[in-house]
Order: sequence, then C-alpha cells, then structure tokens
Amino acid sequence: MASGTTSAVFDAAAYKTTTRAQWEQAAEAWHRWGPLLESWLGPATELMLDLAGVRTGARVLDVAAGSGGQTLAAARRVGPTGSVLATDISPTILEYAATEARRAGLTNVATRQRVGLIYFPDQQAALTGARRALRPRGRVGAIVYSTADANQFFSRPVGVIRRRAELPPPLPGQPGPFSLGTEPVIAEALTRAGFTDVEVRTVHAPVRLPTAADCVRFERESFGALHQMLAKLDDTAKEDAWQEIADELAAFEGPDGFTGPCELLVVAATNPAEP
Repeated sequence: MASGTTSAVFDAAAYKTTTRAQWEQAAEAWHRWGPLLESWLGPATELMLDLAGVRTGARVLDVAAGSGGQTLAAARRVGPTGSVLATDISPTILEYAATEARRAGLTNVATRQRVGLIYFPDQQAALTGARRALRPRGRVGAIVYSTADANQFFSRPVGVIRRRAELPPPLPGQPGPFSLGTEPVIAEALTRAGFTDVEVRTVHAPVRLPTAADCVRFERESFGALHQMLAKLDDTAKEDAWQEIADELAAFEGPDGFTGPCELLVVAATNPAEP
C-alpha cells in the first residue's frame, strides 16, 4: 500500500535554468560591485594562478569568470602568446568581462557561456570532463567557499531566508555554495575524477565594508540565489527577511567597520595522463 509520500528529486535541468536567470538578473550589480570583489577575492585569485602554474604562453580556461577580475589577471600573466577563454552561466556577465578586457587593452581573451564549478548539476562528471579536456600534465585551479560556519557573511542570510520561506535543507549531493567546502571533500572529488598532486590551501578572506548595511545592499543587489529563495514570500515578508538579515549581520560591525567572516579554499591538481 502506498504511503502517499514522495521523495524530493533534484532537477538538474531546472536548477541550471533558474541559476542562469539568477545571474542574468544580478549581472549589472555584480559588475558594479567589481572593486569590492577584487579587493575581497584578489589575493586568493593570485594564489590560485600560482598553484595552477599560469605563466607566459599558457592557454587558460576561466570557469565562472564573473566580473572578470581573474580573467584579466590570467590574461596579463599569459601575455600575447597565451590566451584566456572566460566562461560563465550568464551571457550578460560575459559581456561585461569582455568589455573590461578590451578596456584593459587585452586582446588574448575570448568568452563562452558555461556554469561554474560549485553550481555544476553533476560536479563529478564535470570534473572528469575537465580532466579529459586538459593537456597532459596540465593544471586545474579553483576557488570555493569553505564551510557555512566559516562564511557567515553569506550563510546567515541563507539561514534566515530558508527558515522564513520554509525551505527544506539541501538534498544530498545537491550543488550549492558550500557543496565542496572541506579539504577532504574537494580533494576526494578531484582524485575520483583522475587528478593527482592535489593541493588545497585555506585563505581567510573577510568581506570588509564601511557598515553592515553596505553588506546587505551588496548581497541584496548581487546575490541572485537569495532572491530566488525569497520568491514565494510576499513583499512585506521579503522586507521582514531583509531586516532580520541586517540585524544578523550587524553582529560583525565594529569600530573599524564591517568585517564579514569568509574563508576560501584554493585548490589545484594535475592531469597525469593523456586525455
């Protein structure tokens, strides 16, 4: 006799569609907040490029190019004899990245639409495919969030919205911002995909802004996933959620301004064999 209950199933196609829509909506704001993104993520980007061995003449695939900061950093490193293919799930974000490359006088950058690592519907298949496409002894590098507890500038807003919108917890294996958030998890994923010489470094990268209100504005304008999670609430309930988020993030405001906890994992690995 049927119990009348059904198990939730992760819909990869729908997830990719909604993720693209989220980033398309946030593209202008993500570009506008570019200076903050560079000051926040720049050191981790340089470490990733170091670990991946990006140097003069290299050919680089930049997955999840975003505002284009790492695209430009890589393009400057590889020089005119190298090239960078910048990819992102949002075509509008890629237009901004291409514009920034032209503005910087970099002619070795091309763009193509593609989803980012932590949001791949099937991360393992994607990593395996990336290794097969990589030249022998080529290196892959990535930056991901570590755990939710170490990234409370983002996880606290997610927690508030998830509770208020009565959203279920993420399904096992579901992609998301913290889905590769520990060294054993990301190292094992790369090893299973056939990579060797895996290196993982932890980078403390606090989000620094004048006030907590500025962080709320940054996330409200730029983080499309938060709006998607709020979609079923009415306008009053949405405003109440943002007010609670502001109250939560105020805990990280002090005499020197807002310092939001953020920890990143910078990882690199080698393709050991012929593709």
